[in-house]
Amino acid sequence: MKIIRFLKTALIAGALGVFASLPAMAAPLVLGGKNFTEQYVLIEITSQYLRSRGYTVDARTGLGSVLLRSAQENGQVDVTWEYTGTAALVYHKLKEKLSPDAMYQRVKDLDAKQGLVWLNKSPLNNTYALGLPAEAAQKSGIRTISQLADKMKSDPKGTRHVFGMDAEFANRPDGLKPLEATYDLHFSRAETKQMDPGLVYTALHNNQLTIGLVYTTDGRVKGFGIVPLEDDRHFFPPYNATPVVRASVLQQNPKLAEQLNALSGALNNDTMLEMNKQVDIDGKSVQAVASEFLRTHKLP
Repeated sequence: MKIIRFLKTALIAGALGVFASLPAMAAPLVLGGKNFTEQYVLIEITSQYLRSRGYTVDARTGLGSVLLRSAQENGQVDVTWEYTGTAALVYHKLKEKLSPDAMYQRVKDLDAKQGLVWLNKSPLNNTYALGLPAEAAQKSGIRTISQLADKMKSDPKGTRHVFGMDAEFANRPDGLKPLEATYDLHFSRAETKQMDPGLVYTALHNNQLTIGLVYTTDGRVKGFGIVPLEDDRHFFPPYNATPVVRASVLQQNPKLAEQLNALSGALNNDTMLEMNKQVDIDGKSVQAVASEFLRTHKLP
């Protein structure tokens, strides 16, 4: 009996030793993403990459910016791809105009107090733009938002200018009302249409909108011949995509920062534009596009 008891004790101790020696990264990493194509692609790339490096990953996508931010602050999400302009204006309510580097450093410093670490920002800058249908842009010759504002003022009274946008932009501090103030634009309630972001591109392509809010790295801009207008008064801030990770998660996973920084450095506007196009225009799956990206990029 003593021998059996000794063996049981040894087995339990051994098992406890094995569990104690397991790497911290065995705990699932919860990745959170927003509700548009680029974010689905970024989260899928990140998920596939980290799984290939031995991490257990739980990916949750389709969230609005504020909800995702709250989830990360509350410890429900570990890793996100956030945009510098969104953090500056929406989360921290910054008012001043900042260069891309200064904005990144500011939000990095502010979020450090919340236990959130901004890793290296990528060259990928997915800012907003106002887009016109190809035919309308060609006929009018409008290429800047200022020219659009002048044209709207000179149009006959009663001319409707239907502006399509997602619901988030309609209420953001870098959204509709400040844009109208900056460019002296005026849209009535009936002229503003809140819709799914993806439907804006289709409606512009079908000439169902006069103006649409688009993302500069969305593949449908190129695929549908939409003309993004120059933001000549520099209303829209830079939106460099950056991996943001809870500090405690980085402490538990010593290699994670290096790995995510390498992934961040491999992204740029041209690469993202093509991947978004493959999903939204060519009909490829997000999983296939992510796999191809990882196949063609060497990462640690």
